[in-house]
Amino acid sequence: MVIIEASLPSGFIMTSRSRMLLENRTIVKKIEVKTNVVYIYLEKLNDESQTFTLQLEQVIQVKNLKPASIKIYDYYQPGGLQISHYLGVGR
Repeated sequence: MVIIEASLPSGFIMTSRSRMLLENRTIVKKIEVKTNVVYIYLEKLNDESQTFTLQLEQVIQVKNLKPASIKIYDYYQPGGLQISHYLGVGR
């Protein structure tokens, strides 16, 4: 099982529509939303390219947003971690 762990920029939440679209994908086993972090559990990955889009909604105005991160790792071997940083959302 593979986990995508996406931290959300301060002041943003994932939309319910985004969650619904993710849950409808056959590869997605489960989604957990905790304070400022979304965990997407995937059955497995193969050589096919996959794209996941999180639609966010700004609920609080925050100045000087800091980069958030996305971590992808194997549930059973979290040591092989891949980290990417993103600056937030398009305006």
